[in-house]
Amino acid sequence: MKLIVGLGNPGEKYSGTRHNIGFDIIDHCASELNIELNQTKFKGVFGSAVINGEKVFLLKPLTYMNLSGESVRPFLDYFQIDIEDLVVVYDDLDLPVGKIRLRQKGSAGGHNGIKSLIQHFGTQEFNRIRVGIDRPKNGEPIVNYVLGRYHPEEKESVHQSIITSGKAIEAWITTPFLEVMNKFN
Repeated sequence: MKLIVGLGNPGEKYSGTRHNIGFDIIDHCASELNIELNQTKFKGVFGSAVINGEKVFLLKPLTYMNLSGESVRPFLDYFQIDIEDLVVVYDDLDLPVGKIRLRQKGSAGGHNGIKSLIQHFGTQEFNRIRVGIDRPKNGEPIVNYVLGRYHPEEKESVHQSIITSGKAIEAWITTPFLEVMNKFN
């Protein structure tokens, strides 16, 4: 079994914001893999399908970003999914818009959703896809920036990062994460 989690905040107010790129990628994967996100449990919305003989879950926690672990940990426990069979997709201020970086472990780097996951997992060692949103310019407060919408000139790069992240996720279903990292980094 594989679990792909996209981090974001629920509600129309946050739809399309930088902080919700994880949700956007889960929606893209759901469309590409023909998975309906039609089940609500574990403080999240999810769907599943069998792909190339592997049961694959897509999950969007509905706990708000800072409490993501409250959704993901019970999900892993209930379905008895090993942490090695998890990938978390989220926004990263330290990467340029459109750039993605795959990692197998690391600190939260100031990301509250990742802090929550590390706290609930008791480890920093889990697969992730960091998706660049860049840092704010001209002294804009970070919270306003991450909860803001993309500038028109960023939209094509964001679209490409969603597609590339989706391809990395699809590859991971049948390929070890380290090999996927080597291909997509």
